[in-house]
Amino acid sequence: MPIWSNVMFPNANSPIMEQLLFFHDHSMIIITLITALIMYMMVNTLVNTLSSRFILQGQEIETIWTILPAIMLIFIAIPSLRLLYLMEETFSPSITLKIIGHQWYWSYEYPNFNIEFDSFMIPEDDMMQSHFRLLDVDNRIILPFKMNTRLLITSMDVIHSWTIPSLGIKVDAVPGRLNQLFSFPNRPGLYYGQCSEICGANHSFMPISMEITSSKNFINWVMNM
Repeated sequence: MPIWSNVMFPNANSPIMEQLLFFHDHSMIIITLITALIMYMMVNTLVNTLSSRFILQGQEIETIWTILPAIMLIFIAIPSLRLLYLMEETFSPSITLKIIGHQWYWSYEYPNFNIEFDSFMIPEDDMMQSHFRLLDVDNRIILPFKMNTRLLITSMDVIHSWTIPSLGIKVDAVPGRLNQLFSFPNRPGLYYGQCSEICGANHSFMPISMEITSSKNFINWVMNM
């Protein structure tokens, strides 16, 4: 979970998020090299006092600074397209979770088990010492780890955005449209997110809380619902 003064991404808990982190590092290396090269050229230009009145053009250098950026863009575009198609890859799901956005709370449905419930943020007056302000909810999502999960996201009123950074998930909930995404949590834990699309006065008060647990605990939870 992100904390104060944390400038890096949260720890990845899905293969997609791991690939997103790798792509971020890959892009940052290229950007750092470009920045260093430009800074060197700027300093060299400022320090160098030599000039020539007869150099009007340079075909070689113009060819280099046209081809070199194109090659750098290719090195960024190929991993980006690969990751884009990987995020849209479909798998055979073990569990389906339907997510419905409202002003200003979330509804969840487990079609495989005929379970439905609403999830509201816990008011500050009702919070316990172990709760996180603006993040904990009265009804958490429970999912098992090491299982393919299909997420179906939609909205009943305005556009929302269902987001859990640790899983690399950010999907718009659009009225009249059903968006689909797959997730494969790697390990158990408690993961938080928030609506990431401005949706009205209480946009900041519709958090997401997901508990990833073992298959045994998940079955016990389903039996008790």
